[in-house]
Amino acid sequence: MAMAALRREGRRLAPLISPRTITAVRSSPLYPTLEDEGPLGVRHISTQVVRNRMKSVKNIQKITKAMKMVAASKLRAIQTKTENSRGLWQPFTALLGDLPSADVKKNVVVTISSDKGLCGGINSTSVKISKGLHKLNSGPEKETKYVILGEKAKAQLVRDSKKDIELIITELQKNPLNYTQVSVLADEILKNVEYDALRIVFNKFQSVVSFVPTVSTVLSTEIVEREAESGGKLGDLDSYEVEGGETKGEILQNLAEFQFSCTMFNAVLENACSEQGARMSAMDSSSRNAGDMLDRLTLTYNRTRQASITTELIEIISGASALEG
Repeated sequence: MAMAALRREGRRLAPLISPRTITAVRSSPLYPTLEDEGPLGVRHISTQVVRNRMKSVKNIQKITKAMKMVAASKLRAIQTKTENSRGLWQPFTALLGDLPSADVKKNVVVTISSDKGLCGGINSTSVKISKGLHKLNSGPEKETKYVILGEKAKAQLVRDSKKDIELIITELQKNPLNYTQVSVLADEILKNVEYDALRIVFNKFQSVVSFVPTVSTVLSTEIVEREAESGGKLGDLDSYEVEGGETKGEILQNLAEFQFSCTMFNAVLENACSEQGARMSAMDSSSRNAGDMLDRLTLTYNRTRQASITTELIEIISGASALEG
């Protein structure tokens, strides 16, 4: 008798707690349907996914903040060297000039870049200017070659201009930069490359958020003599009195080599300083973007969690109301 009564009670309550009733409750605009929710427990999985995403964003933010601090520390160390090195090449510019418009047959574009990334667009800017110089100084009777300093410029120029690359030097900043190290590199370039004009492309440091793409030109001894004889900007060289047993050509050759090493030293330091400043700016922007993303994920997590709690409360209340009815 008891079992028969229980079966009759179950048949009476069955229409009240049918799946269609629950589906109707969940079909409101605030809550998805059962088909949209997927299998059982999907709400808990979604909140777990958001929590994992929040954790990964927090870790990324910690890394970017640490990288910004490291870049700031390196920038302070390099900036003093950079400012002091500017006095090395300025006398050469006053004496020998800087003639970017000199029309010569053999051009060598020395592209200075970084070995590491995450520093904004300074490397892409240097490569773009180098390609422009290569195109500008190319012709039927002209030859333009590349000398690359840094992994990032190498990765970009090897794809397009592999046959024009004369020399590649990487890991320049593995040790602290000094004049002896750079002068050895400059001597290596002069020994392995034939040139009429060396065009050094680098980023000149102005501030943490500002750098200027710059091209410095170093002419060979023959071109300097030709420009001096033609009465151009280098015509004043004849007004200087030469002392000692060296000829004018030997003095000009020594000056050109010394000018190239000093200009290279300043260019490498300027580019390294710009690299650290650009990395500071990039990591600061990344940290702020990670904070904004974390705020949006927190809002999404809270909304998802509140929706899950509300849905469960509605189910409990609906079930209780069905049983009471």
